[in-house]
Amino acid sequence: MDRRAFCTAASSAVATGFLLPGQSPAQPNRAAVKPMALGLVISPFGAPEAIIRRVHDLGLSTCFLSLDGYIGKFTPALAAQFNGLLAQYHVVATAVEVVGPPPLEWNFLRGPSTIGLVPPATRAARIDALRQASDFAALLGVHQVQTHCGFIPENPADPPYPGAVQAVRAVAQHCHGNRQDFLMETGQETPTTMSRMIRDAAMPNLGVGLDTANLILYGKANPVDAIDILGPHIRSVHAKDGRWPTDPDQLGKEVLMGKGIVDFHAVFTKLHRLGYTGAVTIERETSGPQQLADVRQEKLYLDRLLREVLA
Repeated sequence: MDRRAFCTAASSAVATGFLLPGQSPAQPNRAAVKPMALGLVISPFGAPEAIIRRVHDLGLSTCFLSLDGYIGKFTPALAAQFNGLLAQYHVVATAVEVVGPPPLEWNFLRGPSTIGLVPPATRAARIDALRQASDFAALLGVHQVQTHCGFIPENPADPPYPGAVQAVRAVAQHCHGNRQDFLMETGQETPTTMSRMIRDAAMPNLGVGLDTANLILYGKANPVDAIDILGPHIRSVHAKDGRWPTDPDQLGKEVLMGKGIVDFHAVFTKLHRLGYTGAVTIERETSGPQQLADVRQEKLYLDRLLREVLA
């Protein structure tokens, strides 16, 4: 469905009571979400009910929706289905993310030419996908749209930099029209480079999605120190642990929380002092039964830690 048809269908859905503008009455009460409420990154494509129910069954109250499987398939009917499932299982969706369409290679060899809004060959398609995601998020009453912007050049005089700034600004402007923040997920760039992008794109709704492990996995920064640079702009958090890259071709290794080098106590203490009240979303990049076991263990780990920090 193209954008004009999507918006026409959405308006019709609102008019008939199928959905309401902004937060749908089918959604859980977002205001009831506690500061630093725990959640889970989920990719519901193919089995949305089972996956959203899993968030509830794990004892988590929020989720971060990774929706690449739905690019080109966002509809008001799908939004209504998601709203119903979120309400049924008492889960609040805090953010929507897409990073595609492909190609995407998560390494140091092909990553710079395939990830995010920086590569010119895929830039237009990814801007379009993020606009679709923003419109869909509006039907869910979700006020954050997030993505990896890519290997933003460290040198602002590099030829690709102005185009990357324009692309980030274009997406942020679209999200601003939907009353949403557009968040750049940390990882491929240093905190200083991300800070420069925020300044140069010059949009009030442009912020940071802090992924505590990605800064380490890409060898860019320690997340504790990164908060000193990006802290005022951080509006979402992925809780994840990892180790520095030792192979210059490959990212570092993501590991079970507490087994890597992220100092979570220091991270959340700094965020709490800065007044961060958003969700803390677990992201564990394993699969199957092991992923569930790991998430349960990480939830217990974060429950204990956050009680100390928020006491």
